[in-house]
Amino acid sequence: MNDIKNKVISVNYNLFKDTAEGEMIESTEGKAPLTFLSGMGQMIPDFENNVVNLSVGDTFSFGIKAENAYGSKTDEAIMDLPQDIFMQDGKLVDDVQPGNMLPLQDQNGGVVPAVVVKINETTVTMDLNHPLADQDLHFTGNVVEVREATADEVSHGHVHGEGGVQH
Repeated sequence: MNDIKNKVISVNYNLFKDTAEGEMIESTEGKAPLTFLSGMGQMIPDFENNVVNLSVGDTFSFGIKAENAYGSKTDEAIMDLPQDIFMQDGKLVDDVQPGNMLPLQDQNGGVVPAVVVKINETTVTMDLNHPLADQDLHFTGNVVEVREATADEVSHGHVHGEGGVQH
């Protein structure tokens, strides 16, 4: 097996629920390919393991069970947050409605998607489970580019330029 660290890999992909015949969840079709730096923990490990040794032009089709993708939903990820963090000009922001997904910021400055469950008297109940938790996934696609990462990319931990996954 090749050393998986420090490769810049670009792929076009389609992501389906459960199997390749399942409902399409997302796709790079008509968009820039997904580009990531291998060996840095930016991708689901099973995704990276399935594409890291492929070459430009190779196609792929593989499934990943929920427990190896985004895991299971947990009650600990459902929490009440103070309403004041959702206020602007003394009232709740219009987007704070049950069922809406809102981008929250974690303690490291990363964006975490969260769904509004309900609005309480002084709090908002939010579900911070990943939207694809409990979901088996199936990826199909092809490899667009594979190259060695530059020293700057390795030291910064992400790909520079268009389409890079930044963490």
